[in-house]
Amino acid sequence: MTDATLTVIVTILRIAIAVVFIGMGINHFVPKSARVMSKMIPPILRREGALNPLNLVYLTGVCEIAGGIGLLVPQTRLAAAIALVVFLAAVFPANAYAAANRERFGAVAIPFWPRLAGQIVLAALIVWVGVTA
Repeated sequence: MTDATLTVIVTILRIAIAVVFIGMGINHFVPKSARVMSKMIPPILRREGALNPLNLVYLTGVCEIAGGIGLLVPQTRLAAAIALVVFLAAVFPANAYAAANRERFGAVAIPFWPRLAGQIVLAALIVWVGVTA
């Protein structure tokens, strides 16, 4: 594989990952989606006030949008990649809670092991597109 081919592949993958994060981030502000996502926050992590579940959904939406945009800007690419990997780890408890309560969340609740494997692969891809020029 030539350097030019690798550059094209990384660029396409970077754009695809960025678009997915930006799109998912925007989805956090769709009322119906936000309500479902707020219910996915495990009871042990639920708080009142500024850190209530719905506000956390909005905050994570902003993080996803910022991370996606950050991947597209060369000066912020590495920081965005690191932040998105940390983000994936931070939101994993909500995904695990949903997986454990599939009857409540339906198709949104991807089973635990496939979700974990997918997030590890996604994190690796984020690092790759974050460190590759």
